[in-house]
Amino acid sequence: MGSHEAKPKVLILGKVDFAHDAWNALTQICDVLNPASTTREDFVKECQSGKFDGVVAAYRTFHSFGITGLIDQELVGAFPPSLRYLASCGAGYDQIDIDACSARNPPLLVSNVPTAVDDATADVNMFLILGALRNFNAGMHSLREGKWRGRPALGHDPQGKTLGILGMGGIGRNLKKKAEAFGMKVIYHNRRQLSEELSGGAQYVTFDELLSTSDVLSLNLPLNNNTRHIIGKPEFAKMKDGVVVVNTARGAVMDEAALVDALDSGKVFSAGLDVFEEEPKIHPGLIGNQNVLLVPHMGTWTIETLIAMEEWAMENVKLAITTGKLKSPVPEQVDLQ
Repeated sequence: MGSHEAKPKVLILGKVDFAHDAWNALTQICDVLNPASTTREDFVKECQSGKFDGVVAAYRTFHSFGITGLIDQELVGAFPPSLRYLASCGAGYDQIDIDACSARNPPLLVSNVPTAVDDATADVNMFLILGALRNFNAGMHSLREGKWRGRPALGHDPQGKTLGILGMGGIGRNLKKKAEAFGMKVIYHNRRQLSEELSGGAQYVTFDELLSTSDVLSLNLPLNNNTRHIIGKPEFAKMKDGVVVVNTARGAVMDEAALVDALDSGKVFSAGLDVFEEEPKIHPGLIGNQNVLLVPHMGTWTIETLIAMEEWAMENVKLAITTGKLKSPVPEQVDLQ
């Protein structure tokens, strides 16, 4: 790159919390622009003002949602025409309308961080499975109230129980190995059956069979228009009495009100949740139920994992501006690269 040649412009949405060395290295090869906006309305105006003209790539964090809101058709239309790449720092990308990005001419290519989160999220998943099965939350609650163990319902051992995984992606496959170490039998349902190598011997079943035969149901699928409320009142009706339900995916893949009803009726013995439909707001029926183990979206909340996620997203930016290709385009756009 000659000394007179302008560096490519990169827009940062959100902030870098951990991977400062990688960010400093990236800023050597690009010019970074920061929005001044604190609301979506202002951000749209800022985009339309021409301030970001010439920007080629954007680095985006989960927490930038507070400034931009959903990256939907309106926002995609407001972005400068020069913006070609959007590197999102997270595995889930439900805050981005991929169809709107793909429909742009030329398309806005989106990348996520697909595997850096697997271990940390599956660990929390396993913690919730054990905690919900053993009904630890009720005992912990009693202890803090000065009632020693109180009278929680007796829990269950994981050994010999059937774990049904809905969504056998990287996190689901990682969870499978961990659950098997605790003596659980793993079945799964996906849109498509995995190869024997990928599934690791887990049995593929229909959606209805997953619902009716799982002792523990774990939700590990992305949130999109097809999966919103995939677990609701009719699905709970098909489950075993006393089933345990765990969700580390996105809150809205399950109808929370229907879960509360199923817990109140005893259909669901207990639940372990890391994600909620209207975060940070939690359904009062979940807060008030001692048989529910609640964690405030801490699935990837470790220093090591957050560094790895940021570095991965930055690598996507670096490759985009130096080679025109993303390291990990979202599956919907693999053919558009």
